[in-house]
Amino acid sequence: MQLQFAMDTLSIDAALELAAAAAPHVDILELGTPLIKSEGLAAITAVKKAHPDKIVFADLKTMDAGELEADIAFTAGADLVTVLGSAGNSTIAGAVKAAEKHGKGIVVDLIGVADKPARARQAVALGARFVEMHAGLDEQAEPGFTFQTLLDDGKASGVPFSVAGGVSATSVASVQAAGARVAVAGSAIYSAPDVAAAAAKIRAAIS
Repeated sequence: MQLQFAMDTLSIDAALELAAAAAPHVDILELGTPLIKSEGLAAITAVKKAHPDKIVFADLKTMDAGELEADIAFTAGADLVTVLGSAGNSTIAGAVKAAEKHGKGIVVDLIGVADKPARARQAVALGARFVEMHAGLDEQAEPGFTFQTLLDDGKASGVPFSVAGGVSATSVASVQAAGARVAVAGSAIYSAPDVAAAAAKIRAAIS
């Protein structure tokens, strides 16, 4: 299972600092949606240039113009780009077309989708490399949220999936046990006093 570091910061300089600290311990460097909205495509290019050996994940959360948005992100240096699962099938298919052109991949983010297993199967049938079982920061703060739901949905989908939304050193083993392809850790790393140590701790918890 791969480890993905979601950098939800607002500047390229901060992202490069975080990436430098965590890179030895992670496989995928994710540029969070707030970072891309704040700094634009230049953030993708900067991180890929600094870490050409890492998979760079651009969390665009595309909802429309799938082929166009994916194309510009891949051109900027992204290896994986997200499209929302709530987008239309034609949007996902368009993004996949761009990915095939560049030899890259599309990940369908299922944040806010009610029936995640069913939509996951549809997304992979449309050409997504994998889907993300994702609970955002707002959802995690809601009463009744349980991390286990994401794991159950992933297992039920029967397709390649990642898990994002509360992954930490204490929960990452359960993500692996559920069969996830990728565990996505964000605040557990970037909010830690020692980013490198926090990333290393999560990596060590993966068998």
